[in-house]
Amino acid sequence: MNDVTMNRRSFVKTAGALGALAAAGGAISAEGSLFGESSIAHADTEEQTVWQHCGVNCGGACALQCHVKDGSIEYVESDNTGSSDMNSVQVRACLRGRSIRRWLQSPDRLNYPMKRVAGTKRGEGKYERISWDEALDTIASEMKRIRSTYGDTAMYIHYASGVSSGIIAGTPVNRLFNLTGGYLKTYGSYSSAQISAAGTYTYGGGTYGSSFLTLQDNELVVMFGNSPADTRMGGGGHTWDFARMREAKNLRVICIDPRMSDTVCGQGGEWIPIVPGTDGALCAALAYQWITNDQVDTEFLHKYCVGYDEETLPEDAKGKNASYKDYILGNGADKTAKTPAWASAITKIPEQRIIELADEMAKADPVYICQGYGVERHSNGENAARCIMVLPQLLGQIGKPGTNDGRREGCNSIQAIATFPAGKNPVPDTISLYTWPDAIDHGEQMTATNAGVQGVEKLSNSIKFLFNYGGNALTNQHSDINATHELLQDESKCEFIVTSEVFMTDSAKYSDIILPDLAVQEQLDISKGGYADNDEVLFFCDPVYEPVGERRGIYEVCTDLAERLGVKDQFTEGKTREEWLRSLYEQAREKDSTLPTWEEGFKMGVYKRDTKPKLSLEKFVADPEANPLPTESGKIQIYSEKLAKFAQTWELNDGDKITALPEFDPAFDSYLDVSEEYPLLLMGFHYKAHVHSSYSNNSVLQTAALHQLWINPEDAQTRGISTGDMVSVKTERGEVRIMAKVTNRVIPGTVVMPQGMWHDADMDGDRIDKGGCINTLTRYRPTALAKANPQHSNVAQVEKVSE
Repeated sequence: MNDVTMNRRSFVKTAGALGALAAAGGAISAEGSLFGESSIAHADTEEQTVWQHCGVNCGGACALQCHVKDGSIEYVESDNTGSSDMNSVQVRACLRGRSIRRWLQSPDRLNYPMKRVAGTKRGEGKYERISWDEALDTIASEMKRIRSTYGDTAMYIHYASGVSSGIIAGTPVNRLFNLTGGYLKTYGSYSSAQISAAGTYTYGGGTYGSSFLTLQDNELVVMFGNSPADTRMGGGGHTWDFARMREAKNLRVICIDPRMSDTVCGQGGEWIPIVPGTDGALCAALAYQWITNDQVDTEFLHKYCVGYDEETLPEDAKGKNASYKDYILGNGADKTAKTPAWASAITKIPEQRIIELADEMAKADPVYICQGYGVERHSNGENAARCIMVLPQLLGQIGKPGTNDGRREGCNSIQAIATFPAGKNPVPDTISLYTWPDAIDHGEQMTATNAGVQGVEKLSNSIKFLFNYGGNALTNQHSDINATHELLQDESKCEFIVTSEVFMTDSAKYSDIILPDLAVQEQLDISKGGYADNDEVLFFCDPVYEPVGERRGIYEVCTDLAERLGVKDQFTEGKTREEWLRSLYEQAREKDSTLPTWEEGFKMGVYKRDTKPKLSLEKFVADPEANPLPTESGKIQIYSEKLAKFAQTWELNDGDKITALPEFDPAFDSYLDVSEEYPLLLMGFHYKAHVHSSYSNNSVLQTAALHQLWINPEDAQTRGISTGDMVSVKTERGEVRIMAKVTNRVIPGTVVMPQGMWHDADMDGDRIDKGGCINTLTRYRPTALAKANPQHSNVAQVEKVSE
């Protein structure tokens, strides 16, 4: 253990004397910067080591040892505890976490409360410094006014993932709103709403299946649109789990993706290029081969599944050729046999390779079939996700070691740890979080059947007050930025917007008041590990230094708002942040006595323990009568009666479909929609240089991994484009200027762009985005079932920009 590790008490003792100096040194003249020009006076102190973690939403969470001197991070190490042997997990950070000091100590940090300058519009980014009292008085006043005028359902807490870890995290905002009347609730997420819906109507709920730890020697792994090496990169994420299993088990890996990802590139395995959004067609052709070659596990399908054939259909669906088998063989409504030749014309995968792949998968025992979030973020995402889930069902490759149920790889965490209590929201009205623009523009017209509203048949209000904590999804991470810009500028729609942030993001520019937040690493907290399955982790996190300027944590901000709203006693229950943390942690230790004490945890910084492989549906397969699934039948739903009913009763847009079976549906902005004007498919992907939009302003990362549009040599040649050229990418929604990367790692006819770079356009001028934000180009149109994010489905044109 490192002898110079600084626990909370020693940090306070060493740095507490600097508090008054820091506050004084943080002040600037009215003419100074509103962001990061403040200086801090410090005594000369010895270097201390502060344990923290990288807490952004990459799906991992990795340890950081911050070496701090005179109130500044000098350098960052990661996890070096335990041995270096292959079986000892070290939750080591990738470059994103290791370069965090440049991000935390950026001169562009927000330091003071600000309000939008009178007479300017949202989005212009013109603000003036105000006091905390003025900021909080104004927010509290607007909360009271809007509640009394429009009702509780006019209040909204926006989706955000920039603060995605810790016991405290962002729930103080939810608690405050619940204590003062509640707010319009949401379901789903920008990341996984479609696969979650698919899992709900197939297995009764859930996004995750079996862990990588269940993989067996020499088995076949087939991954659809999944690249943990690009997303969950560090030692606290799945890429380490998978890399270790590949080395130890000698796995055969096949990645099916429009882009050759880092999970297959340089690591072995096979890349099968596929046209974006056509995974469902490939799945149907694989099923055709298995059915016609008598390779399906009929016994498994009859015992555990509903809807495979006539025998297993619900009674009201029988006699209509409505089974999955009928659909595949061409006896269903579309009268089309889903042969490999049929699928090859759609997917551009050679017919012979489809036939060979089907045979490989059928003969593999076990075979692990999984999908990432790339497939489900298309306009047909729910059906595509269901199409992949049916594959292991057909082969009976569920519930035994080395298998998965077709969902995303599983993960583990310490279950006893509870988050800060938000309390009960008395408002029943619930929308898909992706549909918030509709709830601002015409909330009263949104119903259960036309917009997927839950809890009530119809919304009673539009959103009038919006609180955005640690999120960049007002614009940057939401579809069709240009349209959203118009909506948010109209103050007759949403009347008041508050953002609490660490930087002036593009979304923050649409706020009426901006509050300077403390980053995760600047606050006391305890956090669970990320989406990994090889360990269970807790991070005991001290603040790396005293607050700079007037930055404040969200718990303390909400405490002051609660006082102004008359609910402080109920909000705090007499506890400080630390007292809440201690109380919640002791509750966890009562449930799990193996956890270290508070003092032990903060001394070690990171607590790790081994975990067991997670095998999806193991108990159900062992005894389906004793362990039924939470579906309408208690079994796996290949055919869903609920979806059949939705298809008949919901009001859908032209071209939208909800199907009882997992059918291939191209949906909108697919390969069928390319034209002379927009001849290319465009999709986004997660990239090493940022996590969504977090860290996009870290120059170290942007230098290490350039933000470029990937284009196949065939498409580049016809356009006279070379690597390094500046290109224009256009859709019906807008235009982006970005550097080109000519590479064979993307299928011809498709271009791919990393998602998450910050939008940068003259919104009063040509609106051409020079920041490279893909959501300048994406369509805002919720998907049919989950009412969710289809941002990978776009048709576009790319041209070289003339000098």
